[in-house]
Parts: sequence; C-alpha cells; structure tokens
Amino acid sequence: MPDKIIGLANADPDELSDITRAVLALRAQVVDAWKMTVRTELDKAYELGPPILENTIPSFHDSLALLLTPEFHQRGAVDIAVVAAEHGGERARLTHYDTTTLIHELQIFRRVLFQTLYGEHVQLTPAQSSAIHAAIDSAIRDSANAFASVQAALREQFAAALVHDLRTPLSNAHLAAELIERASSLPQAQGLARRILQNTARIEAMARELLDNLLFVNGEGLPLRIEQFDMAQLAEQIVQHAATFHGVDIRLNAVSAAGYWCHGSLQRALENLVSNAIKYGDHAAPIQLWVERTEQRVKVSLHNEGKPIPVEEIESLFQMYHRAEETRTQSVGWGVGLPFVRRVAESHGGSVLVSSTAEEGTTFTIDMPLDARPYQGEPRAR
Repeated sequence: MPDKIIGLANADPDELSDITRAVLALRAQVVDAWKMTVRTELDKAYELGPPILENTIPSFHDSLALLLTPEFHQRGAVDIAVVAAEHGGERARLTHYDTTTLIHELQIFRRVLFQTLYGEHVQLTPAQSSAIHAAIDSAIRDSANAFASVQAALREQFAAALVHDLRTPLSNAHLAAELIERASSLPQAQGLARRILQNTARIEAMARELLDNLLFVNGEGLPLRIEQFDMAQLAEQIVQHAATFHGVDIRLNAVSAAGYWCHGSLQRALENLVSNAIKYGDHAAPIQLWVERTEQRVKVSLHNEGKPIPVEEIESLFQMYHRAEETRTQSVGWGVGLPFVRRVAESHGGSVLVSSTAEEGTTFTIDMPLDARPYQGEPRAR
C-alpha cells in the first residue's frame, strides 16, 4: 500500500490545518523510531524485512494526522479503518505474528507517536489527543479482527486441502488391504489386513469430522442422519474399541436408553472424549463411562482421573484449533475434537457439561433429549 492513501492524496495541502501539517512532517521520524522500537521489543518483528515491517504504518500515521483537520476528520476515520484492516490481514498472511504481537506493535506506535510529538514540541489540545487515542484504539480492534478472520480462513483452507490430499492415498491403502484380505490364505496376513482396514476407516472418519467442522464454522449445519438405537449399545462398542485398540481400562455403567439420534456423529463424539481422556488422564486409573436416562433425556458421561482443567480454560477447549498446553501433554492434533463434541451435542438439542477438580477428576457429560428429530436442521450458534 502506498504511503499516501486516497483520502490524503486528494487533500489540498492548503486545506490542511497547521497541526496536521506539523504531524505529517514527522512521519519519517515516527516510523523510523517505531521500527527500531518494535525490533527491540518484539521478537517476531525483528525477523521481518523493512518493507514487510513498515507495511501500512506510514499510511496509518498520515490518516491519524488527517483527523486533526476538522474538514477531513470523517475521511481520516474511514481511511484508518481501511488501513487497520489491511494491516491485520497482511500480518496474518506474511508474518509469524500472533494477536498479542499485533496489538503490542500498535500500542508501541501510540507511545512512539506521542513521545515524538512531545520531543518536537508539537502540542495537541486535549480534544485532539483524545481523538488520536480513540482512533488508535479503534484501529487495534479493526486490525485484530482482520487478523483473526484471515488466520481462520488460512487454517480452514489448509485443513480442507489436507483432507482432500489424504483421501486418495487413503482410498488406495484401503483397497489394497481389501485385496490382501481376500487373496491371502494366511490367517496372520488376513488379520493384519483387517487391522489396516479398521484403521483406514478410522482415518476416513477423522477426515469427515474435520470437514464437518469446516462446514459448521462456515455457517452450515452439522449433517445428522437420525435413526433409532440404544445409547447403551453404542457405549458398549466404544468401550470394546478402546480396549482393543488403545489397551486402556475403561469401565461401563449403562442403562438401556433407546432414542433417536445420529449414530455416526455420536460415535465419533464419544471416541473423541475417550481419546481426550487417554491423552490427559492418569494412565494408572481406569476411565469410566456412564449412560443414564430420565423420562425425556439421556446423559452420557466420561470420567478420568488426572490433572484438573482450570476453570478459566474450560471454554477455550471448545474453540476450534485449540490445543492443550504443552505442559499437560506432548500430544498434537488438529484441535477439533472437543469443538466437534459440542457441536454434535448442540445439533441434537443438547449440551456438553464439564466438571474438573483435583479431588474428583474430570468428567465430560453430553446431556440431550431422547428424541433429537425435532432439532434436525435447526440453526446452531457459530
């Protein structure tokens, strides 16, 4: 972006106030001081080349100066919003910044700007200072919003491309395993082929889960295929699968609870909860799974012992692409497991409840109606 945006380029210099011209004259000094300061204070800024680091900052400076001429105040405010959004988007696309770094560098700009004005004896009235501060606060919000939007779009594009690229080799591996199972007369080879088939099917399910999440965050509902089944039987399948493939001690306490739900999505949701318990729970203690029924609702709860989840972190666990802190685990993943669990529950008209203490351990509970058919196709919160 050029160092003079549309609003300033169209402004007649003679129409600008003395204070605007005084601030404009300090542009190079302010920008140079800002670049030196951010390189010193922000590690992620130090690695950037001059053009990328400077980015829209000169235009931002000019737009702030334009605010100090009453006739151009509105134009300056519009330009600041445009520049701030572009700045945040470019930081997301071209740097390794996080939101904290983005906000910090704009806060540094505020500090450097006022230090320079003071050092050069450029005096602003209280109203002018207030206008500059308010504009910078607004720019920080606009820039952070644009940064978050671009990052989310980039993550979704990457995830979609990853899933697309995985499906062809996955399909080939599945087909090859089917041929081996049919052609081989050796029991051991047939057993290995069946294990390959089971695991490729699970990877395919994970890919579908990721695609479902991408649809959901883009405003499309989670597709449900409602059918009648017994939740206790599904829980039994989950327990058997965990014992067979993960070798964990998982204990079931379930009452029969027949209802109308989406079997596939609930199976994947419960498998995600089991996987979560295996990753973060105490491996020396058993995992417990309960199915409880009331007259109109069913509760499916999964409990594990281990380090509790701080109350202030519980909500963030349900945000897309969030991972647990490295201090809790070295496991990595897409960060879509628990968000998927919540979306499955909400798509069935239910909720996910979390209780976690050092004394009682951690319990995730899916609480939902016995009949989810009335909720099929209903809009869900994004």
